[in-house]
Amino acid sequence: MTLLYPIENSLYVNITNLCCCKCVFCVRNFTDSVGGSDSLWLDHEPTIEELKSELEKFNLDDYEEVVFCGYGEPLMRINEVVEFATYIKSKKNIKTRVNTNGLSDLIHKKKTAVLLKDAIDAVSISLNAPNKEVYLKVTQPAFGIKSFDAMLDFAKDCKTCVKEVCFSVVDEISDKEIQESQELATSLGIPLRVRIKSN
Repeated sequence: MTLLYPIENSLYVNITNLCCCKCVFCVRNFTDSVGGSDSLWLDHEPTIEELKSELEKFNLDDYEEVVFCGYGEPLMRINEVVEFATYIKSKKNIKTRVNTNGLSDLIHKKKTAVLLKDAIDAVSISLNAPNKEVYLKVTQPAFGIKSFDAMLDFAKDCKTCVKEVCFSVVDEISDKEIQESQELATSLGIPLRVRIKSN
């Protein structure tokens, strides 16, 4: 069971396989692993103690950041993300990042960005589309059409309590939709990164 895995200068945390979206481009639809890791499918949701034990196998001095991003939506377990990130920072003052679909507020039925304050240094949010209709088609969220606006609200909240916030889109959408996504991101004062499908 792979809980931590390195990719280049980053150490990734595979904290859950749970997710509230069924994105058409999701890497786990095509492969069991990323970046040469072993299978990222978990046989159970790992405990904090299991994660701490696994961390002992790695030297944090070898990495520039720790990234919460595995085969699930990390903020499904937002309390565990914050607890483990806080523990990591107690070991070394290393950058911590969460890659998320941004639907944490809907998952937990409350405002959640503030919980990341101090524990998480950067948040990358999957914008995925320039409007709610395309978003619904591409991301297929369990919460339906309200998901897009909830994701944008989460992003705005993150700007007030997290040092770095960015959006990402996958080149699954058209060039026109990518341009429109860029315009939306710019209007919110949040940088946008275009990701290559299945990467």
